[in-house]
Amino acid sequence: MARQTRDPRKKPTSGLPSKDELFKFIAGASGKVGRREVARAFNVRGSDRVHLKRMLAELTAEGRLSGNRKALRRKGVLPPVAVLEVVARDADGELIAEPVAWPEEEGARPRVRLSFLDRQHSVSPSDLGAGDRVLARIARIEDETDAEPPYAAEPIRKLPREKRRLLGIFRSNRRGGGRIQPIDRKELREWPVAAGSEAGAREGDLVRFDILTRGRLAVPEARVLESLGNPDDQRQISLIAVHAHGLPDTFPDAVLQEAQALKPARLEGRVDLRATPFVTIDPADARDHDDAVHAEADPDPANAGGFIVTVAIADVAEYVRPASRLDREAQLRGNSVYFPDRVVPMLPERLSNDLCSLREGEDRPCLAVRMVFDRRGTKRKHTFLRAMMRSAAKLSYQEAQAAFDGQPSGKCAALMERALLPLWHAYRVLADARERRAPLDLDLPERRILLDADGRAERVVTPERLAAHRLIEEFMIQANVAAAEMLESKRAPVLYRLHEPPAKEKLAALRDFLATLNLRLPNTASLKPVHFNRILAAAKSTPIADLVNEVVLRTQAQAEYAAENKGHFGLNLGRYAHFTSPIRRYADLLVHRSLIAALGLGAGGLAPDEAGRLAGLARAISEAERRALAAERETVDRLIAAYLADRVGAEFAARVSGVTRSGLFVRLADTGADGFVPASSIAGDFYVHVEESHALVGRRTGLSFQLGDSVEVRLVEVLPSAGALRFEMLSKGRTGLAARSKAWRGRTGARRR
Repeated sequence: MARQTRDPRKKPTSGLPSKDELFKFIAGASGKVGRREVARAFNVRGSDRVHLKRMLAELTAEGRLSGNRKALRRKGVLPPVAVLEVVARDADGELIAEPVAWPEEEGARPRVRLSFLDRQHSVSPSDLGAGDRVLARIARIEDETDAEPPYAAEPIRKLPREKRRLLGIFRSNRRGGGRIQPIDRKELREWPVAAGSEAGAREGDLVRFDILTRGRLAVPEARVLESLGNPDDQRQISLIAVHAHGLPDTFPDAVLQEAQALKPARLEGRVDLRATPFVTIDPADARDHDDAVHAEADPDPANAGGFIVTVAIADVAEYVRPASRLDREAQLRGNSVYFPDRVVPMLPERLSNDLCSLREGEDRPCLAVRMVFDRRGTKRKHTFLRAMMRSAAKLSYQEAQAAFDGQPSGKCAALMERALLPLWHAYRVLADARERRAPLDLDLPERRILLDADGRAERVVTPERLAAHRLIEEFMIQANVAAAEMLESKRAPVLYRLHEPPAKEKLAALRDFLATLNLRLPNTASLKPVHFNRILAAAKSTPIADLVNEVVLRTQAQAEYAAENKGHFGLNLGRYAHFTSPIRRYADLLVHRSLIAALGLGAGGLAPDEAGRLAGLARAISEAERRALAAERETVDRLIAAYLADRVGAEFAARVSGVTRSGLFVRLADTGADGFVPASSIAGDFYVHVEESHALVGRRTGLSFQLGDSVEVRLVEVLPSAGALRFEMLSKGRTGLAARSKAWRGRTGARRR
């Protein structure tokens, strides 16, 4: 008599199920199924559990099941609940994910389309970007045999982002196999790769890998999962950061096709500003120009000495409409990422370098803000216009500065009276107002890497900070403030740029540290940037100036985006939004859309559902910004490490840039390269970390190395793929710190012997 298939929902009868019954139950389960759940469903008890275990093992050996005793599933099929990682968007802009855990022997990881039908969940599309992970409920699309992808998933909750993908540089052995060189300087260890586990990787390839442990006492090995290209062959060391941080560096064909189909904007419905002599002022090598400026003396007799400043910004909202493929891709990216050897743009070149670039002599749509300032630089009013403009000149910062200094080029000479001199005079008025406002005045020079024809670091320079830079910066700040004020006045949604005051615990640590330098920060609950500026001014032109700037910077909170206003501490502004760079920041595009909708400026305004999702969008954009900054910083470190790779043994002037229990971080004076001096390698004493003083102090001698100290170091080791430099300390520590430090005087090891 044939065995009847049991319904696990009914009370089971005695006896073991068949293998077919087991397979059907596991394959059709709607939740997690392990050996315990199977035994309970079929009422398997006692010695019959041994037979059940044997049948499940046979089903696995036959290739019908996969998993382990706690999680069994049909082989080649995703379980009903799994952890997924967002990897792309499809042609319709939907988020596509892949399972984080998937056995290599089961082939390529299946792709899953994320759906957001259940609004009770806390996850929305605006919360997710490339590299984000979710716990999701998965369903196979059975009614569409050719469905691609074949699965749909409803996110249950967002999971913490993976700190670092397992990536490394593959180094091959002659006899097969090889080793994986690290790309993360926090994890400087190599992994052996056995012959047969290379997955086709070749010497120098960037690879994604897993760690295999074959037993408790066995040495862990790496198994290459895929090769991601060779950074050295492509002269693109940024390739490492792109993959390490999950940056989407290619546009889907559907997005590119949508961009190519766009038509130039027309004048109808716009204010004609083409006769106004706007100029763009950018770095000499800039390829896109999203802001232009103009100034003129205010002809109103009631505002004698005042100026009218107009800032025109590329009208990206004209072309990138809500819910379009371009919009979804821009939202996924969040911002452009700028590397020394390439750019990973937020928008395709058709937009960023063409339709939305304010090119010299070409008509371009813009969203402009016209601001009226009095002779003291106080803004009296502002107006927003949706307009058509034509740039009179494309200038570099250096070219504009030369004109302001009275040495105009031929191009600038023709624009001096009607464009450049009014800009300069307006800036001087605004600069006076800025000085009265007293934003945080940190002096932190930026390094820039110049590449040779092969894309390798040739020189590291610190560009001069010009008045032309400050002019554009101040005009952009005023435009951003006007955007926030206008939206608030219309009670429209605002995506604010926030910078909160420093945390209390950081301020307490800063006060303790400054006391060791005979500097005092007021102990008041309402600290303002001016209080920090007084400290910075007191340290200026002294040997500790860099040190004080560094420590004050580390005390500050990280700026971010939010739908609720908490002000901008660093700029000393009550409200602030990003409006001036919609080509490269999605936040600015949202501000443009809100202005368009609130002021009735035509099509392309904020969609109704976007306003409700603003908080989630703010979080996603903030995460994208942090990801981009980390990728940019790591790429600079790798390029400089490669630049110094042939200088092992050389001696350098440096400054202590960080102090930890394990050693000193140092920054080279000529290149700005960062490296590490292990505490154990500093000769002559055992050095103890005194956290309150940001110092290492010798237990026997009392000699110290403190944050900001000038030192001499020797380069000992370079690992370019990780951007890691190791140095040997040549300088002797200085005296006096131990005697001034209460924390040190209280240590047993520092007592007089």
